[in-house]
Amino acid sequence: MKRMLIGNCIDAPAISMGCMRIKNAEKDADKIIGTALECGIDYFDHADIYGDGQCEEIFGKYLKNHKDIRDKITIQTKCGIRKGFFDFSKEHIIDSVSQSLKRLNTEYIDVLLLHRPDSLMEPEEVAEAFSFLEKEGMVRHFGVSNHNPMQIELLKTEVEQPLVINQLQLSILESGLVTSGLNVNMKNDESFMHDGSLLEYSRIKGMTIQAWSPFQQGFIKNPFVGDYDNYPGLNKTLDELAEKYKVQTISIAAAWILRHPAKIQLISGSMNPDRIRAICAGADISLSREDWYLIYRQAGFKLP
Repeated sequence: MKRMLIGNCIDAPAISMGCMRIKNAEKDADKIIGTALECGIDYFDHADIYGDGQCEEIFGKYLKNHKDIRDKITIQTKCGIRKGFFDFSKEHIIDSVSQSLKRLNTEYIDVLLLHRPDSLMEPEEVAEAFSFLEKEGMVRHFGVSNHNPMQIELLKTEVEQPLVINQLQLSILESGLVTSGLNVNMKNDESFMHDGSLLEYSRIKGMTIQAWSPFQQGFIKNPFVGDYDNYPGLNKTLDELAEKYKVQTISIAAAWILRHPAKIQLISGSMNPDRIRAICAGADISLSREDWYLIYRQAGFKLP
């Protein structure tokens, strides 16, 4: 597994395991986590809301039975989403982390992300929470998820710790981060920047982008890989390149994200051991520039 530096400070694999769906595969959790570790995935992404906390509990049971691996893996979790509202208050952040530590059966979280922007966020409160969590040894690194550049800059007016990650939706079909940057000085729909040059901002600031939902289109929709009815041209191209690079089709979809020089970490949410292996194979492929742009065009995007 190819490795990378997250935020220029955390040694990590190019692919991490998203644990949002592990509640639905609890009886196979040991096999799934074991497969990930065998493939070189030692970075695990959680959130306090995944399965109403049950996903963290399931992973915590694994850690209880495999105590020797804790210092060999990186555990990331997120907080801030509550039922019907977002909450970046100092009290909630600290309480959420305390509960996650109990569920995960660990003494510390390697990385804590603020899950989705809270419009009522007060940077001073977040800063106090982060400093407390760091001082108490509860959290080692911090970041955000689904934040735009100005929201990050606002946090940084008070937060002293480096914000090392921004977790964002990114896939071949959900590639607005890329598309807006290719249509500069244009008046077409693709030129509209929804997120404020996040891709370039992250590279300049040394923040690692983590790609969630890497094989889906839109907000948590069905996977496009293998969907020949709706995406025949794209899947035909992925199949042809899979044969060329001697891997599976989904490996090419993963390789497309990992090819970008922003050094993005892909979050795989699959609970299928064979699929996990195929996705990981994508980390060892370096698509040519021509193949990368071919995939982009076959996804329905036009170059200006």
